[in-house]
Amino acid sequence: MLIVEKITRSNFFIKLRNWEYWPFGILHFPAMLYFVWLSLRARSFFFFSASNPGIPMGGMFGESKYAVLCKIPSRYIPKSALVRVPSTKNEILNTIRKHQFQFPLIFKPDLGERGYMVERINSEDDIDKYLLKMKFDFIIQDLVDLPLEYGIFYTRFPDREKGLVTSVVMKEMLTVTGNGKSTLQDLILEKDRAKLQWPKLKLIHLERLHDVLKEGETIELVSIGNHCLGTKFLDGSHLINEQLSETFDNISKQVDGFYFGRFDLRCARVEDLYSGNVKIMELNGCGAEPAHIYNPGYPITRALAVTLMHWKNIFIISRENARRGIAYTSFKDALVYYRRFKAAIQ
Repeated sequence: MLIVEKITRSNFFIKLRNWEYWPFGILHFPAMLYFVWLSLRARSFFFFSASNPGIPMGGMFGESKYAVLCKIPSRYIPKSALVRVPSTKNEILNTIRKHQFQFPLIFKPDLGERGYMVERINSEDDIDKYLLKMKFDFIIQDLVDLPLEYGIFYTRFPDREKGLVTSVVMKEMLTVTGNGKSTLQDLILEKDRAKLQWPKLKLIHLERLHDVLKEGETIELVSIGNHCLGTKFLDGSHLINEQLSETFDNISKQVDGFYFGRFDLRCARVEDLYSGNVKIMELNGCGAEPAHIYNPGYPITRALAVTLMHWKNIFIISRENARRGIAYTSFKDALVYYRRFKAAIQ
């Protein structure tokens, strides 16, 4: 039985049982065939660049996350600053003092995706470690320490006055709870979702791995709400109503040239989500996914249907904007953005 359990709880079988961990291409291959068809109809493989005229490439890749963040009214965003690389530690500390930041902070690339190089910086010593790895411009941002994290996907067709919230993902941070007997290491390895993150978690929690957690004591293993870092994405579609759509329609219309994408945010209460009392850490354009599909147990057939509808909406918005005089990005310009993007994530 021990051998069987060891095999069935191997990382391979954990991922095999849960399609949310499958390679990107398996789910998106049918969508890519659909994308080719839409591209032929639009007569451009970069038609999506017109989905958000105010964001380079529509937000598919290569855009400055800081520049996009600056388009959002300041009351909705945490304090943020852009650091140009190369920069010394002293220059970064000067930036921290200038903007009156306080540790802990979040450092994240100005270009990137899926949580790549997003790290919590607890002290000046962590800056040294980050600079050893980061070779491109990055953002310093206040740590938003609010309990609820959501991804709110917004869609507005240019020929309609109002937009809608079309997807809500609730983010459940990766945690373990003590039983008074097991060490932190044991608790991590006993939990499938945490076990998959073991190579990262053993470094993050190196000094506490052999501590025995008290019964009922809960530890948040990763403070960054990203699926690739173990965060559980839950379907929050039940939260969508007219008030939520109206709130994010109002916010979105204050972002110049924005029609389609996902707000990644935190708030204190669900009531604050509806009233717009939120802190938006990031706004992703057409390259964002309606991430509620990664809810454990979400049928893959429904996920595929949502993904196809996602691309259909991009096409409709882009085509309508093109009719209004928004040009699709040329191959030459798109190649520049793509090369910048690939260089930043390698």
